[in-house]
Amino acid sequence: MGCFAFKSSGKGRSKSQRPAGAKTPAPSKSPPASDSSGGGGSGQRSKASSAAASTPTRSIQELSDERGAQRLRVFDLEELRSATNGFSRALKVGEGGFGSVYRAFFRSAGGGRVVLAVKRLNQRSLQGHKQWLAEVQFLGVLEHPDLVKLIGYCAVDSEAGKHRLLVYEFMPNKSLDDHLFNRAHPPLSWRLRLQIMIGAARGLDYLHEGVPEVQVIYRDFKASNILLDADFKPKLSDFGLAREGPTEGKTHVSTAVVGTHGYAAPDYIETGHLTAKSDVWSFGVVLYEILTGRRSLERSRPVEEQKLLAWVQRHPPDGAGFRAIMDPRLGGRYPLAAARDVARLADRCLGKNPKERPAMRDVVDELGRVLQMEPSPPPADKKGGHGNVRTPPSAKR
Repeated sequence: MGCFAFKSSGKGRSKSQRPAGAKTPAPSKSPPASDSSGGGGSGQRSKASSAAASTPTRSIQELSDERGAQRLRVFDLEELRSATNGFSRALKVGEGGFGSVYRAFFRSAGGGRVVLAVKRLNQRSLQGHKQWLAEVQFLGVLEHPDLVKLIGYCAVDSEAGKHRLLVYEFMPNKSLDDHLFNRAHPPLSWRLRLQIMIGAARGLDYLHEGVPEVQVIYRDFKASNILLDADFKPKLSDFGLAREGPTEGKTHVSTAVVGTHGYAAPDYIETGHLTAKSDVWSFGVVLYEILTGRRSLERSRPVEEQKLLAWVQRHPPDGAGFRAIMDPRLGGRYPLAAARDVARLADRCLGKNPKERPAMRDVVDELGRVLQMEPSPPPADKKGGHGNVRTPPSAKR
């Protein structure tokens, strides 16, 4: 499998790579990872800490040069080639707009095997380097249990081309998207769906308010970017589109509209004005996805059901027909009152006026309350059983 010793020394590095103690790669020659300097936010809920965080003090690039250089390891291209067995198709675990992701095998100093994920930039991607640099800068600074951990990076320029790679912790259970929409996976239980969304909400709350020096707007919240570890705990991934929030005295960041169709807030699409509430709108879309088991857009559905948000509007949370939108793979095993509350919360997140959408800290609190609601008795199937809904051991309490 191309295993090798997982070294911490700088021996054998390509000349085009920078040692771990240097600044992150060539920020002065690349587009900045943000459209403006940082905005306010704090993970502490006290008034004093919130006030202290209201004025941005550093930019992500400055913080990256200081912290990322210390935290991130610079990998050799040959190290990563060996760890992925020459970027073997057999070890390929995913592919996106940035490039391909591979399972990689390393050996720790103690001789044990370490499994990590290596993302390799598609050299034909025009936006690839900018997104690669943004990931290095943001994830070199950000650290939270609900964000994927970036281990290091590789940047090599040669006659054969420019090589840009990222090395992450490996997430063995793929993404929320896989488990919601791919029938090859058993359905997620109601409780586990809520636990995953609570973790994702905590991750967004951290980005919006948990870094004293800067506010971060994720800008690409969707089910496929919520990765799941061995215990099905969620971690936000793919920070290539992340941006710093507005500076003091400004209400938004003006930027080009990017993201994934069906998840970008309409106010952002119409005006190019980006705020943390843009992420909240995207969160509301995914809340309806976990309720319904449907993607935000499904062309294979009847015309009136292709757009998820338009369809669920015809079955409001307080309506008699609300059950019609619930994911049939749940088999009725959910508290109806709790499902209605989640739909109401999703509707608040999807509010037309961004200022009226809840803060993510309030979303975390509300989902935590819903999680404690008593479940409905599971309906017996025709054989007298209760079906097969995935509930990992760590989720059973």
